[in-house]
Amino acid sequence: MTARWGLTIPMTGVPLAEHREIVAGLTDLGYTDAWSAETNGADAFTPLALASQWDPGLRLGTAIVPVYTRGPALLAQQAATLAGLAPGRFVLGVGTSSETIVQRWNGIPFTEPYQRVRDTLRFLRKALAGEKVTDEAVGVKGFKLDGAPDEPPSIVLAALRPGMLRLAAREADGAITNWLSPDDVRTVRGVLGDGPELLARLFVCPTDDAEEARRIGRWMIAAYMTVPVYAAFHEWLGRGDALKPMNDAWAAGDRKGALAAIPDEVVDDLIVHGSPAACRDRIRQYVDAGLTTPIVAVVPGGGLSPAEAVRALAPSAD
Repeated sequence: MTARWGLTIPMTGVPLAEHREIVAGLTDLGYTDAWSAETNGADAFTPLALASQWDPGLRLGTAIVPVYTRGPALLAQQAATLAGLAPGRFVLGVGTSSETIVQRWNGIPFTEPYQRVRDTLRFLRKALAGEKVTDEAVGVKGFKLDGAPDEPPSIVLAALRPGMLRLAAREADGAITNWLSPDDVRTVRGVLGDGPELLARLFVCPTDDAEEARRIGRWMIAAYMTVPVYAAFHEWLGRGDALKPMNDAWAAGDRKGALAAIPDEVVDDLIVHGSPAACRDRIRQYVDAGLTTPIVAVVPGGGLSPAEAVRALAPSAD
């Protein structure tokens, strides 16, 4: 059994209000963490606020909150609120997000991402420690939290390539990555180093029907890997040639051709699938490669309900 075993909430297809029964039993199943996300569904903080009351044994984290879509002070306020609800059990995960989310959906210029995340990280360190902060880099003058948490939360940084990974190693408490294989974990560790915590969301489809899992996986891969930050990530990881036909077809507007161009081996690398036992074994391969905290994201499919999948993929199922 690994030291940590996380679950992504909210789960796809399950209304947030219906998560209580799932979340309340997580620690009994061996899960240690619940991590939210923020794209075009639930915000990152509300599910964790609920989870803090439903299962007070879980460590809670955001993976991730964009540094662009909230002002620095509001981001500090929301982090402090969660830290107060879950003292010593909240981890703030921040990152740049993507041009699609930041600029196309929120109308905020997606400029200087490295500088923005670095400067916000430095501001958050001071603000969450209770300091009065004036920081020209993020445009803040004289901000001080009312009721800073007694124990400031750890801050982890979304990092896909060497620049951000090195920043995470220098100034954050760990790094969050995404969409990678166990072998890729070794590549990431080679830059991050052995000390910092390394977290990754793993997309898991517990089904013995490999073709169904690959069909679902191809849609997910096409949606993500055509985003520039992920395309660059996989170019660095060495999948540029394997994904070029997909990217070329996608750019030409040929969605069907793009899906067909994704090789089986790429899907099998990036989507955990098979029987629940095989999926648990695969997750442990990530841990053996250097991943500190696997965060299971249950992919619908395979005939299991979300609650059944959570139980089947739990460490206690061994």
